[in-house]
Amino acid sequence: MLTDLNSPQEGPLAGIRVLDLTGGAEQYCGKLMAQLGAEVVLIEPTQGSASRRDGPFIDDKVHIEHSLQFAYLNQGKRGMALDLTSPQGPEIFKRMVANSDLIIESERPGQMRLLGLDRESLSDINREIIVVSITPFGQTGPYSEYEGGDLITLAMGGLLSLGGYPGLAPTAPYGNQAVLASAQFAAVASLIAIWELEGQAGEREGQHIDVSIQESVAMALENAVQYVDLEKTVRKRTGGEQSQAGTGLFPCKDGMIYLMAAGIGAGRFWQTTTQWLLDGGAPAEEFCQERWHDAKFLASDEAKKIFAEIFIPFAANKTKTELYVEGQRRRIPICPLSTTADLLENEQLVFRGFFATTPHPYTGRNLVMPGAPYQLSASPWHVSRPSPRLGEHTTEILSGLGVQSDLQNMLFRDGVVV
Repeated sequence: MLTDLNSPQEGPLAGIRVLDLTGGAEQYCGKLMAQLGAEVVLIEPTQGSASRRDGPFIDDKVHIEHSLQFAYLNQGKRGMALDLTSPQGPEIFKRMVANSDLIIESERPGQMRLLGLDRESLSDINREIIVVSITPFGQTGPYSEYEGGDLITLAMGGLLSLGGYPGLAPTAPYGNQAVLASAQFAAVASLIAIWELEGQAGEREGQHIDVSIQESVAMALENAVQYVDLEKTVRKRTGGEQSQAGTGLFPCKDGMIYLMAAGIGAGRFWQTTTQWLLDGGAPAEEFCQERWHDAKFLASDEAKKIFAEIFIPFAANKTKTELYVEGQRRRIPICPLSTTADLLENEQLVFRGFFATTPHPYTGRNLVMPGAPYQLSASPWHVSRPSPRLGEHTTEILSGLGVQSDLQNMLFRDGVVV
Protein backbone atom coordinates (compact mmCIF):
# COMPACT_ATOMS: atom_id res chain seq x y z
CA MET A 1 0.00 0.00 0.00
CA LEU A 2 1.28 3.47 -0.82
CA THR A 3 2.28 5.64 2.12
CA ASP A 4 0.26 8.68 3.14
CA LEU A 5 1.26 12.17 2.06
CA ASN A 6 3.00 14.44 4.53
CA SER A 7 -0.22 16.39 4.90
CA PRO A 8 -3.83 15.37 4.22
CA GLN A 9 -4.93 15.89 0.62
CA GLU A 10 -7.84 18.18 -0.02
CA GLY A 11 -9.98 18.66 -3.08
CA PRO A 12 -12.65 16.81 -5.06
CA LEU A 13 -10.22 14.02 -6.05
CA ALA A 14 -8.88 13.38 -2.55
CA GLY A 15 -8.53 9.62 -2.06
CA ILE A 16 -7.88 8.92 -5.75
CA ARG A 17 -4.47 7.34 -6.42
CA VAL A 18 -2.85 7.84 -9.82
CA LEU A 19 0.28 6.25 -11.29
CA ASP A 20 1.78 8.48 -13.97
CA LEU A 21 4.07 6.67 -16.43
CA THR A 22 4.15 9.44 -19.03
CA GLY A 23 7.39 11.11 -20.04
CA GLY A 24 6.58 14.31 -21.94
CA ALA A 25 3.87 16.96 -21.99
CA GLU A 26 1.36 14.14 -21.37
CA GLN A 27 2.37 14.68 -17.72
CA TYR A 28 -0.05 17.63 -17.71
CA CYS A 29 -2.90 15.14 -17.28
CA GLY A 30 -1.54 13.95 -13.93
CA LYS A 31 -0.75 17.51 -12.88
CA LEU A 32 -4.39 18.53 -13.37
CA MET A 33 -5.50 15.64 -11.18
CA ALA A 34 -2.92 16.43 -8.51
CA GLN A 35 -4.18 20.03 -8.36
CA LEU A 36 -7.63 18.66 -7.54
CA GLY A 37 -6.37 16.55 -4.67
CA ALA A 38 -5.47 13.19 -6.22
CA GLU A 39 -2.36 11.41 -4.94
CA VAL A 40 -0.23 11.21 -8.08
CA VAL A 41 3.03 9.27 -8.26
CA LEU A 42 5.26 9.98 -11.24
CA ILE A 43 7.12 6.78 -12.17
CA GLU A 44 10.14 7.66 -14.28
CA PRO A 45 12.73 5.46 -15.98
CA THR A 46 15.97 5.39 -14.02
CA GLN A 47 17.54 7.93 -16.39
CA GLY A 48 14.65 10.31 -15.76
CA SER A 49 11.68 11.49 -17.83
CA ALA A 50 12.27 12.94 -21.28
CA SER A 51 10.68 16.20 -20.07
CA ARG A 52 13.65 16.70 -17.73
CA ARG A 53 15.76 17.31 -20.83
CA ASP A 54 13.41 19.90 -22.33
CA GLY A 55 14.28 23.53 -21.83
CA PRO A 56 14.16 26.27 -20.90
CA PHE A 57 16.37 25.56 -17.90
CA ILE A 58 16.75 27.55 -14.68
CA ASP A 59 19.80 29.83 -14.96
CA ASP A 60 20.29 28.38 -18.46
CA LYS A 61 21.98 25.38 -16.85
CA VAL A 62 21.21 22.18 -18.77
CA HIS A 63 20.51 19.75 -15.94
CA ILE A 64 17.78 17.18 -15.25
CA GLU A 65 16.75 19.11 -12.14
CA HIS A 66 16.67 22.52 -13.85
CA SER A 67 13.98 22.00 -16.51
CA LEU A 68 11.20 24.54 -16.08
CA GLN A 69 8.89 22.40 -18.19
CA PHE A 70 9.38 19.41 -15.91
CA ALA A 71 8.92 21.60 -12.82
CA TYR A 72 5.59 22.88 -14.16
CA LEU A 73 4.19 19.60 -15.49
CA ASN A 74 4.87 17.68 -12.29
CA GLN A 75 3.83 20.03 -9.52
CA GLY A 76 1.97 18.23 -6.78
CA LYS A 77 3.33 14.76 -7.59
CA ARG A 78 5.57 12.37 -5.72
CA GLY A 79 8.24 10.66 -7.76
CA MET A 80 10.12 7.40 -8.01
CA ALA A 81 12.52 6.01 -10.62
CA LEU A 82 11.81 2.42 -11.67
CA ASP A 83 13.13 0.30 -14.54
CA LEU A 84 10.02 -1.46 -15.85
CA THR A 85 12.12 -3.47 -18.32
CA SER A 86 14.04 -5.19 -15.51
CA PRO A 87 12.82 -8.54 -14.12
CA GLN A 88 11.82 -6.99 -10.79
CA GLY A 89 10.36 -3.74 -12.17
CA PRO A 90 6.94 -5.02 -13.29
CA GLU A 91 6.42 -6.84 -9.99
CA ILE A 92 7.03 -3.68 -7.98
CA PHE A 93 4.69 -1.77 -10.27
CA LYS A 94 1.98 -4.41 -9.84
CA ARG A 95 2.18 -3.98 -6.07
CA MET A 96 1.45 -0.30 -6.59
CA VAL A 97 -1.42 -1.07 -8.97
CA ALA A 98 -3.17 -3.18 -6.33
CA ASN A 99 -4.05 -0.06 -4.33
CA SER A 100 -4.37 2.50 -7.12
CA ASP A 101 -7.29 3.84 -9.14
CA LEU A 102 -5.81 5.14 -12.36
CA ILE A 103 -2.74 4.64 -14.58
CA ILE A 104 -1.68 7.18 -17.22
CA GLU A 105 0.75 5.90 -19.85
CA SER A 106 2.08 7.05 -23.21
CA GLU A 107 3.97 4.01 -24.53
CA ARG A 108 3.64 2.80 -28.11
CA PRO A 109 0.56 0.61 -28.62
CA GLY A 110 1.34 -2.93 -27.49
CA GLN A 111 4.35 -2.04 -25.33
CA MET A 112 2.46 -2.30 -22.04
CA ARG A 113 1.12 -5.68 -23.13
CA LEU A 114 4.65 -6.93 -23.76
CA LEU A 115 5.51 -5.97 -20.18
CA GLY A 116 2.36 -7.64 -18.87
CA LEU A 117 1.12 -4.27 -17.66
CA ASP A 118 -1.81 -3.60 -19.99
CA ARG A 119 -5.34 -3.09 -18.64
CA GLU A 120 -6.37 -6.70 -19.30
CA SER A 121 -3.39 -8.13 -17.44
CA LEU A 122 -3.63 -5.70 -14.54
CA SER A 123 -7.33 -6.40 -14.02
CA ASP A 124 -6.33 -9.70 -12.43
CA ILE A 125 -4.65 -7.64 -9.70
CA ASN A 126 -7.13 -4.76 -9.49
CA ARG A 127 -10.41 -5.22 -11.33
CA GLU A 128 -11.31 -1.56 -10.84
CA ILE A 129 -8.12 -0.09 -12.29
CA ILE A 130 -8.58 2.49 -15.06
CA VAL A 131 -5.81 2.78 -17.66
CA VAL A 132 -5.43 5.89 -19.80
CA SER A 133 -3.24 5.54 -22.91
CA ILE A 134 -2.13 8.72 -24.71
CA THR A 135 -0.55 7.99 -28.10
CA PRO A 136 -0.07 9.91 -31.37
CA PHE A 137 -2.79 8.09 -33.34
CA GLY A 138 -4.60 5.91 -30.82
CA GLN A 139 -4.41 2.19 -30.13
CA THR A 140 -6.07 1.02 -33.35
CA GLY A 141 -6.12 1.85 -37.05
CA PRO A 142 -3.56 1.94 -39.88
CA TYR A 143 -1.52 4.75 -38.25
CA SER A 144 -1.47 3.36 -34.71
CA GLU A 145 2.10 2.03 -34.99
CA TYR A 146 3.49 5.20 -36.56
CA GLU A 147 5.90 7.45 -34.68
CA GLY A 148 4.57 10.91 -33.97
CA GLY A 149 5.53 13.84 -31.81
CA ASP A 150 3.95 17.24 -31.31
CA LEU A 151 4.85 18.61 -34.77
CA ILE A 152 3.70 15.47 -36.60
CA THR A 153 0.35 15.31 -34.84
CA LEU A 154 -0.21 19.04 -35.38
CA ALA A 155 0.28 18.39 -39.08
CA MET A 156 -1.74 15.18 -39.24
CA GLY A 157 -4.54 16.75 -37.19
CA GLY A 158 -4.86 19.66 -39.63
CA LEU A 159 -4.01 22.53 -37.29
CA LEU A 160 -0.51 23.16 -38.63
CA SER A 161 -1.91 24.17 -42.03
CA LEU A 162 -3.62 27.16 -40.38
CA GLY A 163 -0.56 28.51 -38.55
CA GLY A 164 1.89 30.98 -40.05
CA TYR A 165 2.00 33.39 -42.96
CA PRO A 166 0.57 33.16 -46.48
CA GLY A 167 3.06 31.90 -49.05
CA LEU A 168 5.47 30.59 -46.41
CA ALA A 169 5.85 27.25 -44.66
CA PRO A 170 3.38 26.59 -41.82
CA THR A 171 4.44 27.65 -38.33
CA ALA A 172 3.77 25.50 -35.27
CA PRO A 173 2.52 27.13 -32.06
CA TYR A 174 4.99 27.16 -29.18
CA GLY A 175 5.04 24.61 -26.40
CA ASN A 176 3.79 21.11 -27.29
CA GLN A 177 0.23 22.31 -27.87
CA ALA A 178 -0.89 19.07 -29.54
CA VAL A 179 0.25 16.87 -26.66
CA LEU A 180 -1.09 19.30 -24.06
CA ALA A 181 -4.48 19.20 -25.76
CA SER A 182 -4.51 15.41 -25.55
CA ALA A 183 -3.52 15.59 -21.86
CA GLN A 184 -6.50 17.82 -21.14
CA PHE A 185 -8.89 15.48 -22.95
CA ALA A 186 -7.29 12.57 -21.10
CA ALA A 187 -7.97 14.27 -17.77
CA VAL A 188 -11.62 14.84 -18.69
CA ALA A 189 -12.00 11.24 -19.87
CA SER A 190 -10.38 10.02 -16.64
CA LEU A 191 -12.90 11.89 -14.53
CA ILE A 192 -15.73 10.45 -16.62
CA ALA A 193 -14.38 6.92 -16.11
CA ILE A 194 -13.97 7.46 -12.36
CA TRP A 195 -17.52 8.82 -12.16
CA GLU A 196 -18.85 5.86 -14.16
CA LEU A 197 -17.01 3.39 -11.93
CA GLU A 198 -18.40 5.01 -8.78
CA GLY A 199 -21.92 4.55 -10.17
CA GLN A 200 -21.58 0.83 -10.84
CA ALA A 201 -23.56 -1.55 -8.65
CA GLY A 202 -22.13 -4.81 -7.39
CA GLU A 203 -18.66 -5.88 -8.50
CA ARG A 204 -17.16 -2.87 -10.20
CA GLU A 205 -14.82 -2.92 -13.19
CA GLY A 206 -12.59 -0.21 -14.63
CA GLN A 207 -11.88 0.44 -18.29
CA HIS A 208 -9.25 1.40 -20.85
CA ILE A 209 -9.26 4.98 -22.16
CA ASP A 210 -7.70 5.36 -25.62
CA VAL A 211 -6.66 8.99 -26.31
CA SER A 212 -5.40 9.97 -29.77
CA ILE A 213 -3.30 13.15 -30.02
CA GLN A 214 -4.24 13.49 -33.70
CA GLU A 215 -7.93 13.43 -32.80
CA SER A 216 -7.35 15.91 -29.98
CA VAL A 217 -5.79 18.31 -32.51
CA ALA A 218 -8.65 17.80 -34.97
CA MET A 219 -11.00 18.94 -32.19
CA ALA A 220 -9.19 22.31 -32.18
CA LEU A 221 -9.92 23.26 -35.79
CA GLU A 222 -12.82 25.51 -34.78
CA ASN A 223 -15.07 25.75 -37.87
CA ALA A 224 -12.48 24.90 -40.54
CA VAL A 225 -14.08 21.52 -41.26
CA GLN A 226 -17.52 23.12 -41.55
CA TYR A 227 -16.13 25.58 -44.11
CA VAL A 228 -15.15 22.62 -46.31
CA ASP A 229 -18.44 20.84 -45.75
CA LEU A 230 -20.83 23.77 -46.16
CA GLU A 231 -18.99 26.29 -48.34
CA LYS A 232 -16.50 24.03 -50.15
CA THR A 233 -13.76 26.41 -48.99
CA VAL A 234 -10.45 25.38 -47.44
CA ARG A 235 -9.43 27.77 -44.66
CA LYS A 236 -5.95 29.22 -45.17
CA ARG A 237 -3.44 30.82 -42.84
CA THR A 238 -3.44 34.59 -42.63
CA GLY A 239 -0.54 35.12 -40.23
CA GLY A 240 -2.26 38.10 -38.62
CA GLU A 241 -2.77 39.90 -41.92
CA GLN A 242 -6.12 41.56 -42.47
CA SER A 243 -8.69 38.93 -43.44
CA GLN A 244 -10.69 41.94 -44.61
CA ALA A 245 -10.15 45.64 -44.13
CA GLY A 246 -10.05 46.49 -40.43
CA THR A 247 -9.82 42.92 -39.17
CA GLY A 248 -6.36 41.67 -38.24
CA LEU A 249 -3.17 42.51 -36.34
CA PHE A 250 -1.81 46.06 -36.32
CA PRO A 251 1.33 47.58 -34.79
CA CYS A 252 1.17 50.24 -32.09
CA LYS A 253 3.58 52.09 -29.79
CA ASP A 254 4.62 49.09 -27.66
CA GLY A 255 3.62 46.02 -29.65
CA MET A 256 0.61 44.76 -31.55
CA ILE A 257 -3.16 44.77 -31.17
CA TYR A 258 -5.92 42.74 -32.81
CA LEU A 259 -8.86 44.70 -34.20
CA MET A 260 -12.13 43.48 -35.69
CA ALA A 261 -13.75 46.54 -37.22
CA ALA A 262 -15.52 44.41 -39.82
CA GLY A 263 -17.05 40.95 -39.66
CA ILE A 264 -19.86 39.92 -37.32
CA GLY A 265 -21.96 42.99 -36.66
CA ALA A 266 -19.76 44.77 -39.19
CA GLY A 267 -22.04 47.75 -39.73
CA ARG A 268 -22.09 48.76 -36.07
CA PHE A 269 -18.40 48.05 -35.46
CA TRP A 270 -17.34 49.80 -38.66
CA GLN A 271 -19.26 52.96 -37.86
CA THR A 272 -17.96 53.06 -34.29
CA THR A 273 -14.37 52.51 -35.40
CA THR A 274 -14.68 55.21 -38.03
CA GLN A 275 -15.95 57.66 -35.42
CA TRP A 276 -13.06 56.75 -33.09
CA LEU A 277 -10.56 57.50 -35.85
CA LEU A 278 -12.27 60.79 -36.71
CA ASP A 279 -12.36 61.84 -33.05
CA GLY A 280 -8.64 61.16 -32.88
CA GLY A 281 -7.88 63.39 -35.86
CA ALA A 282 -7.27 60.59 -38.38
CA PRO A 283 -8.33 61.29 -42.01
CA ALA A 284 -11.03 58.61 -41.91
CA GLU A 285 -13.80 60.40 -43.82
CA GLU A 286 -13.11 57.84 -46.58
CA PHE A 287 -14.68 55.12 -44.42
CA CYS A 288 -18.09 56.81 -44.49
CA GLN A 289 -18.51 55.99 -48.17
CA GLU A 290 -20.99 53.28 -49.14
CA ARG A 291 -18.35 50.95 -50.62
CA TRP A 292 -16.95 50.27 -47.13
CA HIS A 293 -20.14 48.35 -46.36
CA ASP A 294 -19.56 45.99 -49.30
CA ALA A 295 -18.05 42.67 -48.13
CA LYS A 296 -16.33 42.09 -51.47
CA PHE A 297 -14.63 45.47 -51.35
CA LEU A 298 -13.57 44.98 -47.71
CA ALA A 299 -11.85 41.75 -48.76
CA SER A 300 -9.90 43.46 -51.54
CA ASP A 301 -6.22 44.37 -51.34
CA GLU A 302 -7.13 47.98 -52.10
CA ALA A 303 -9.39 48.26 -49.04
CA LYS A 304 -6.86 46.58 -46.75
CA LYS A 305 -4.11 48.93 -47.96
CA ILE A 306 -6.21 52.06 -47.43
CA PHE A 307 -7.28 50.99 -43.94
CA ALA A 308 -3.71 50.21 -42.90
CA GLU A 309 -2.46 53.58 -44.17
CA ILE A 310 -5.00 55.36 -41.97
CA PHE A 311 -5.12 53.17 -38.84
CA ILE A 312 -1.41 52.42 -38.37
CA PRO A 313 -0.36 56.09 -38.00
CA PHE A 314 -3.35 56.59 -35.64
CA ALA A 315 -2.16 53.71 -33.41
CA ALA A 316 1.57 54.45 -33.65
CA ASN A 317 1.70 56.81 -30.65
CA LYS A 318 -0.70 54.80 -28.47
CA THR A 319 0.10 51.80 -26.26
CA LYS A 320 -1.68 48.47 -26.35
CA THR A 321 -3.38 49.29 -23.08
CA GLU A 322 -4.53 52.72 -24.24
CA LEU A 323 -6.01 51.29 -27.43
CA TYR A 324 -7.64 48.41 -25.57
CA VAL A 325 -9.24 50.58 -22.88
CA GLU A 326 -10.61 53.15 -25.34
CA GLY A 327 -11.75 50.47 -27.78
CA GLN A 328 -13.60 48.65 -25.00
CA ARG A 329 -15.19 51.91 -23.89
CA ARG A 330 -16.52 52.37 -27.40
CA ARG A 331 -17.63 48.70 -27.58
CA ILE A 332 -15.22 47.87 -30.40
CA PRO A 333 -13.74 44.32 -30.59
CA ILE A 334 -10.06 45.01 -29.91
CA CYS A 335 -7.45 43.40 -27.69
CA PRO A 336 -3.72 43.62 -27.02
CA LEU A 337 -1.36 40.95 -28.29
CA SER A 338 0.08 40.03 -24.90
CA THR A 339 3.60 38.71 -24.46
CA THR A 340 4.40 36.28 -21.66
CA ALA A 341 5.97 39.20 -19.77
CA ASP A 342 2.72 41.16 -20.13
CA LEU A 343 0.74 38.35 -18.54
CA LEU A 344 2.64 38.58 -15.26
CA GLU A 345 1.47 42.19 -14.91
CA ASN A 346 -2.03 41.77 -16.33
CA GLU A 347 -4.36 43.31 -13.76
CA GLN A 348 -7.12 40.78 -14.40
CA LEU A 349 -4.82 37.78 -13.85
CA VAL A 350 -3.22 39.46 -10.82
CA PHE A 351 -6.61 40.22 -9.30
CA ARG A 352 -7.74 36.59 -9.64
CA GLY A 353 -4.46 35.19 -8.33
CA PHE A 354 -3.90 33.14 -11.46
CA PHE A 355 -0.14 32.84 -11.04
CA ALA A 356 1.14 30.80 -8.11
CA THR A 357 4.56 30.76 -6.47
CA THR A 358 6.07 27.37 -5.75
CA PRO A 359 9.49 26.46 -4.31
CA HIS A 360 12.09 24.64 -6.36
CA PRO A 361 14.01 22.74 -3.66
CA TYR A 362 16.93 21.68 -5.87
CA THR A 363 17.94 25.28 -6.67
CA GLY A 364 16.36 27.04 -3.71
CA ARG A 365 14.51 29.37 -6.05
CA ASN A 366 10.84 30.32 -5.99
CA LEU A 367 9.13 29.80 -9.34
CA VAL A 368 6.09 31.74 -10.53
CA MET A 369 3.90 29.46 -12.64
CA PRO A 370 0.37 29.46 -14.09
CA GLY A 371 -2.29 28.13 -11.77
CA ALA A 372 -5.59 26.58 -12.83
CA PRO A 373 -7.95 28.30 -15.34
CA TYR A 374 -10.95 27.59 -13.11
CA GLN A 375 -12.06 28.34 -9.56
CA LEU A 376 -14.21 25.89 -7.64
CA SER A 377 -15.99 27.62 -4.76
CA ALA A 378 -16.37 24.57 -2.52
CA SER A 379 -13.33 22.48 -3.53
CA PRO A 380 -10.53 24.76 -4.76
CA TRP A 381 -7.44 23.54 -6.54
CA HIS A 382 -4.07 23.69 -4.84
CA VAL A 383 -0.44 22.68 -5.30
CA SER A 384 0.58 20.53 -2.36
CA ARG A 385 4.24 20.06 -3.25
CA PRO A 386 6.84 21.05 -5.86
CA SER A 387 7.84 18.67 -8.65
CA PRO A 388 9.92 15.72 -7.39
CA ARG A 389 13.65 15.32 -7.78
CA LEU A 390 14.64 12.15 -9.63
CA GLY A 391 13.87 9.24 -7.32
CA GLU A 392 13.01 11.57 -4.44
CA HIS A 393 10.30 9.35 -2.96
CA THR A 394 11.49 5.92 -4.11
CA THR A 395 12.51 4.70 -0.64
CA GLU A 396 9.34 6.08 0.91
CA ILE A 397 7.14 4.35 -1.66
CA LEU A 398 8.99 1.03 -1.48
CA SER A 399 8.66 1.04 2.30
CA GLY A 400 4.95 1.72 1.96
CA LEU A 401 4.69 -1.31 -0.30
CA GLY A 402 6.27 -3.49 2.38
CA VAL A 403 9.58 -3.95 0.55
CA GLN A 404 12.19 -4.76 3.20
CA SER A 405 15.36 -2.69 3.49
CA ASP A 406 17.66 -5.52 2.34
CA LEU A 407 15.61 -5.96 -0.85
CA GLN A 408 15.53 -2.19 -1.32
CA ASN A 409 19.32 -2.09 -1.11
CA MET A 410 19.55 -4.81 -3.75
CA LEU A 411 17.17 -2.95 -6.05
CA PHE A 412 19.20 0.26 -5.73
CA ARG A 413 22.46 -1.65 -6.26
CA ASP A 414 21.18 -3.37 -9.39
CA GLY A 415 19.83 -0.12 -10.85
CA VAL A 416 16.21 -1.30 -10.79
CA VAL A 417 15.30 1.83 -8.83
CA VAL A 418 16.97 5.17 -8.24
